[in-house]
Amino acid sequence: MSDELSDQDRVASRAVHLLPEERAAGSDDPEAQARAILAESDRREADRNAAPDTVLERRTSEETVTPIEPPD
Repeated sequence: MSDELSDQDRVASRAVHLLPEERAAGSDDPEAQARAILAESDRREADRNAAPDTVLERRTSEETVTPIEPPD
């Protein structure tokens, strides 16, 4: 199977399975809408900083909360 064919299958599948909010936005061309959604998803996957207004932090739970000291 060629990459182009798999991309076409991927777009067709995504167009059939649009989320309710994506359907509510409406589109005269669900495949074009799916293609745009997948293109943005691919950009975000390739560059984790590509998502608008997103800061990805990698911390452990110990780094995010101040431990509570037990009373003496």
